Amino acid sequence: MALSDAHSGLAWVLIVANGLAGLWVLGAHWFVGLRSRIMWWAVAFALVVVALEVILGVVVQRVDEVEVPPLHALYGFTAFIAVGIIYSYAKQMRDRQYLVYGLGMLFIMGLGIRELFLRS
Repeated sequence: MALSDAHSGLAWVLIVANGLAGLWVLGAHWFVGLRSRIMWWAVAFALVVVALEVILGVVVQRVDEVEVPPLHALYGFTAFIAVGIIYSYAKQMRDRQYLVYGLGMLFIMGLGIRELFLRS
């Protein structure tokens, strides 16, 4: 049960971290003063949390032998794949990298929020 609680708690970290960092990066697209090294650390933290959440979810499934609802797994792996897509598009679109990261991270946040409503 402790792993499952950690997975649920980390889901909230995923939602908040991606939401805040996404808004910060989106704001940095228009306001140069918001751009900083700390912003990129916040982005990295939020995106690493996505990977940790997916890994922890797989561990919970295996250890606790839990039947995972299909949409739960879909949203988790979509968020995980989105991290790679965001990174690759941002590299290709240097002039719009802040938009790509910002909107992509808000998309990931939305997946996390949507999953909370599915559980209810």
